[in-house]
Amino acid sequence: METSAAILLRKRKFSDTSLIVSWCTESFGCIQTVAKGARRAKSPFAGKLDLFFEAEISIVRSRKSDLHTLAEVVLKNLFAGIRSNYLRLQTAAYFVELIEICTERDHREPELFGLGGAHAMKRADLQIEAVRALAAKHPETWELATTAADIRRIASSGKIAALMGLEGGYAIISQQGRWSEIFGSRGKAARFAKEDRRGHRSELRKNLASPGVH
Repeated sequence: METSAAILLRKRKFSDTSLIVSWCTESFGCIQTVAKGARRAKSPFAGKLDLFFEAEISIVRSRKSDLHTLAEVVLKNLFAGIRSNYLRLQTAAYFVELIEICTERDHREPELFGLGGAHAMKRADLQIEAVRALAAKHPETWELATTAADIRRIASSGKIAALMGLEGGYAIISQQGRWSEIFGSRGKAARFAKEDRRGHRSELRKNLASPGVH
């Protein structure tokens, strides 16, 4: 039995009692599994197999085909925010099709899996810390700016104002703890978010409504 972090891309009926479930996984690439008994009311998979769910899955590899057996699913993130907005759901569905077209089944693609979720947040944290370290290492050239007044003051002194922002902020709208950590008064000094597409403006502004956030 093998285990990997995975995101559910697609599911379809296999039999009266079972499903075929497609995953984008960290360790195996994009794979297909059969979830035996998943359509039964008392199945151990009940409530765990829905589009874009992130989970830790255990599989038993098939020796005869690329359809493996799904043994266990432990949910990690439901990404409920995707299903709360039709535009987000439509966009996610587009990327599912793109992934299925552009990737080879059972071929490991860790960079692809790392585009979202905890990996993306970790990468953002590293980038934020890199900017802070740059300002600390070269105070004669760079200074971290967290307000519009900071930018004017730093520019007038002849130095470069380092202003950090968040692109694709809609992706963590539902994760209020992360918003507070990144944008809050004691946060990491990111001070704006880009509105990626129509429909997210009010949600972004609502989350950015704390003092000192612009």
